[in-house]
Amino acid sequence: MKNILITGGAGFIGSNLSLKLVEKGYCVTVLDNLSTQIHGNNPEKDSPLYKSILGKVTFIKGSVVEREDLEAALAGQDAIVHYAAETGTGQSMYEVHKYTEVNVGGTALLLDILTNTKHSIKKIIVASSRSIYGEGRYRSQELGYVYPDSRSMEAMTAGDFEVKYPGCKTLELVATDEMSKIHPSSVYGITKQTQEQLVMTCCKSVSIAGVALRYQNVYGPGQSLSNPYTGILSIFSTQIRNGNTINIFEDGLESRDFVYIDDVVNATILCLESKRADNEILNVGAGEATNVLTVANELISRYGIDIPVKINGNFRLGDIRHNYADLSKIEALLGFKPTVSFAEGIGRFAEWVKEQAIVEDKYAASIVEMKEKGLFK
Repeated sequence: MKNILITGGAGFIGSNLSLKLVEKGYCVTVLDNLSTQIHGNNPEKDSPLYKSILGKVTFIKGSVVEREDLEAALAGQDAIVHYAAETGTGQSMYEVHKYTEVNVGGTALLLDILTNTKHSIKKIIVASSRSIYGEGRYRSQELGYVYPDSRSMEAMTAGDFEVKYPGCKTLELVATDEMSKIHPSSVYGITKQTQEQLVMTCCKSVSIAGVALRYQNVYGPGQSLSNPYTGILSIFSTQIRNGNTINIFEDGLESRDFVYIDDVVNATILCLESKRADNEILNVGAGEATNVLTVANELISRYGIDIPVKINGNFRLGDIRHNYADLSKIEALLGFKPTVSFAEGIGRFAEWVKEQAIVEDKYAASIVEMKEKGLFK
C-alpha cells in the first residue's frame, strides 16, 4: 500500500501524519475543507498546518459530506486514514446536527461509496476517541471493576466533582482498556462511537481491514493556538501569553491522558503497515493521568509569565472527571510504547509556542456561548 488518503489531513494530527508518510516514501492525498475554526479566515495564505503540507501531498479542498469530493479523493488509493470530523466536547453539546452530519454522515457516505462502487481500498484507519469511554474505569473493594455513569449536576453544583457508583464507598481510578464499557457522556463521544462502529462493521462485509484508534488527548507543536475548542495546552498557552487569568473548571484535579503528537503518528503508521492491526480496536495514549492544575502551572513556569490561576468551581455538561489509557493491547500486538514523557513533550510544545505570534484569546467568548445554551454552570 503506497497511496494513502487522509481525510482531514490538513489538521493537526493529519498534517503531521502526512509529512511523516511522505518522508517514508508514501504518496499522500489529503481531502480537507480547511475549516475556518481550525485554519483561520484565509487558510490558503495564513494556515501554518496547510502550508506545511502544500506541495508535498496531493491536496483536494472538499468535504466528506459531499459525494463528488469523496469519489475524487478515493481514486487510486490503497488505504484511508479517516480524520475528518468536528471536534470538541463542549461545542458538540449545542451544535448537535453539525457534529452528527459531519462525523456520522461523512463516515456513512464514505462507507456507502466503498460498499457500492469499485475501488482499491484495502484498509481504513478511523480516528476514534477516549471520549467514548465516558467516565472510564474504576475499581472498588465491594464490586471490583465498575464504570460510573455521568456525574449529576446537583452534586457538581454542590462542589462534589468525584464520580460515584452505587454500593461503593470509595473508587480507585484505573487505566481504561479496550474491553471497558462504552458509554459516552457527550454528543462528540456518541458520534465517535458511531464512527468506530460503522467502520468496524461495514469493513468486514466488504473485505476491507478496519482499524479503530481510540486517541487520548493529543498535543504538540502545530496545534491551533486560536481555536478555543481545541486542547487545553493550546487554550492555556494563549491565555497566558495574553496576560489573562486562567479559570480552571471544577477543582483543578480532573485529569487526562496527554499523548505527544509524534507518538500518535508513530502508532498510526504501525497500524497502517502491520497486518496484526487489521480489524482491531486499540488505545493510543501516554498511559498516565495528569491533572489540569498541573498543566496550567507547568505552562506558566515554562513561559515565565506570572498570571493568576483561579479555580472557579464551574463545570461544563458533558465533561468527564478522569480517564487514561491502558496500552497493554497495542504494546503486545504492535510493540508500541510512547517515547515522549509529558515533561519532555510540554517543554517541546512551550518552546514552539514561544516562536509563534500571540493570537487573540477567544476562550471567554466560547464560554459565554455555552452559558447561553445552559451548558456551563
